[in-house]
Amino acid sequence: MAIRVAIDALLIERGLSVGEFADKIGITPANVAVLKNGRARAVRFSTLDAICRVLDCQPGDILIWEED
Repeated sequence: MAIRVAIDALLIERGLSVGEFADKIGITPANVAVLKNGRARAVRFSTLDAICRVLDCQPGDILIWEED
């Protein structure tokens, strides 16, 4: 099972840099990079909520399941 976090396109569409995005959701830019690069092992619901609020999207817009 592989879950991909697809926030790159949404950041570009919203005109947000990684630093701005990190500030708005309350995590470090390094942790945003971990999410973007697929190295995250878990995501807190509070972080997922903040991501969806800032990007004005649904969890299914950013969490994508891909078969191995």
